[in-house]
Amino acid sequence: MAAQLPKTMRASQWTAVSGGIGKNLKLNAQAALPKKAAALPASHTLVRVAYATTNPVDAKVAEYAPFIFSKPATPGLDFSGTVVASTLPHLTPGDRVFGKTEIPAFGTLGEYIVVGAQACVPVPEGVALDQAACVGVTGLTAYQCLAPFVKAGGKVLINGGSGGTGTFGIQIAKALGCHVTTTCSGANVELCKSLGADRVIDYRSEDVVATLKRSGAQYDLIVDNVFAGPELYWNCHHYLKPTGRYVTIAGSLGTMFALMKVLLWPAVLGGGQRPVQFVTCTTNAEQYAQIGKWMQEGKVKAIVEQEFELEEAGKAYERLKSGRTRGKLVIKVAGE
Repeated sequence: MAAQLPKTMRASQWTAVSGGIGKNLKLNAQAALPKKAAALPASHTLVRVAYATTNPVDAKVAEYAPFIFSKPATPGLDFSGTVVASTLPHLTPGDRVFGKTEIPAFGTLGEYIVVGAQACVPVPEGVALDQAACVGVTGLTAYQCLAPFVKAGGKVLINGGSGGTGTFGIQIAKALGCHVTTTCSGANVELCKSLGADRVIDYRSEDVVATLKRSGAQYDLIVDNVFAGPELYWNCHHYLKPTGRYVTIAGSLGTMFALMKVLLWPAVLGGGQRPVQFVTCTTNAEQYAQIGKWMQEGKVKAIVEQEFELEEAGKAYERLKSGRTRGKLVIKVAGE
């Protein structure tokens, strides 16, 4: 296997984080291959990466904890590509696969990665690799915010429907048989409707909390992809069933104190009146396979705002940091 590999690979890498990794990413045409590429551990796969996508966690971990990385460091968790070699019996060279690497490994902005069994799933026939690459973090996070908490016929409110996790969330909720209300800015209302949202609230023209109170709606689940502040949660007993659950994935440094207060302040001491849970993405091959099946059936698709070349990866992260991305930003690493 080692003889079939090049000695180096192309990768977008950073050595410093001042000003953000987007401003520091440089194309390295002679980057080192993954350490385990020539001698794969049990249940691991060597993948030639076709596409990767950006996620906020890529930048946050690098910028807040750069000391945990060997330099130069290669960001990226999401990937799709082809199997070069595998110690898994169901994967053979040439198979198309998708998934994500694990923190702090990252590395998908390099042409080769080594991933474990839960992180590497076959791409269903008919699903393009650039689409499959988008599932990694956001698609799986959306699934894990929804599937454990609702059943067919349930009513779901998704706060923030036009970003990566939100666009997947609307479609996955509909695939699960739910009625979906979502929030977004006016420019993205039609996008959210096209993905299946039954009701869309434009947060720029309406006060979301006041609108929800007036509606009389009672939701089984609220998924907060934004958590710009605690107001939506503090008031959710007006529109979330007593048996319902409030789930959030987000929180900036500016809102972290409010988020911790929401999570830790008990109801008996004046805290929120509904269960709240912070969800982090846990790699799961079966759940990836389910999302892939929905994509094959046309029930779920990735919304791609823009595709970048590997040497433009820094621009992709700068765009991601704007907070105005519609869906996902795809980076072509080696292509199909």
